[in-house]
Amino acid sequence: MGEHEKEPEHRLRRELPAEVPPAAPEAESAAPEPQGRVTGRERLVQGLWPPRVSRAQLIVAVLLFGLGFGLAVQVASNSDSDSALRGARQEDLVRILDELDDRTQRLEDEKTGLEKQREELQSSSDQAAEARRQTAEKERQLGILAGTVAAQGPGITMTVDDPKGTVQADMLLDAIQELRAAGAEAIQVDGVRVVAGTYLADSGKGVSVDGNKITQPFVFKVIGKPQDLEPALNIPGGVVQTLEKEQATVTVERSTKIVVDALRPAKQPDYARSSSQ
Repeated sequence: MGEHEKEPEHRLRRELPAEVPPAAPEAESAAPEPQGRVTGRERLVQGLWPPRVSRAQLIVAVLLFGLGFGLAVQVASNSDSDSALRGARQEDLVRILDELDDRTQRLEDEKTGLEKQREELQSSSDQAAEARRQTAEKERQLGILAGTVAAQGPGITMTVDDPKGTVQADMLLDAIQELRAAGAEAIQVDGVRVVAGTYLADSGKGVSVDGNKITQPFVFKVIGKPQDLEPALNIPGGVVQTLEKEQATVTVERSTKIVVDALRPAKQPDYARSSSQ
């Protein structure tokens, strides 16, 4: 009777899990945090402040700030000018264009003036060098004519042999004049340089040139074109025939190089002065 008297266990009771004991109160179960422990938020704040900036980062920041500021100013300036031109009247725009054209023209004129000045300086330098060269050449030519410098070049040598002493000074002077007329550039007679003021005179049975007595045979060294000098002496009734009538012997030889080395001292004129002074 004892088994039959026991109440049967309910089916649902068997399917339910065992009863869970009630949880302990949270205040009692939570262990108290130890003193001095740092939370995640506090670590984040400590990492951000105070900021730790290196020297390189500071320099980069300053450069970036300057670049940004310059770009901002440039953009603002362009915006202001664009807006000013966009809102300008047509007359103002025409005036601005005219001013730009005038400025461009002034710059072009200045460039042209500077280029012209440079060309003048270069031309002046070249002219000065050319003038110096021409002056030196003129001085050399005048020195040859004045007899103060030696000269050489093509020409002739004329030798007059007068064994009887019948040749007079005027005959030799005629020969010098004929040679000058034929283009002689330098003449020397027996070691005496013939110049513009040269004079010849009879001296006893001989002849003197500028006071210097010359002896036989009379040798003329002449620089000039041989093709002109020799025919001028041999023309009918000319120098050669006149001297030969006096029983003198005259020989004329052409040469590609005649040296006239007799010199005259440079003489300072007493009264004449250059008109450029």
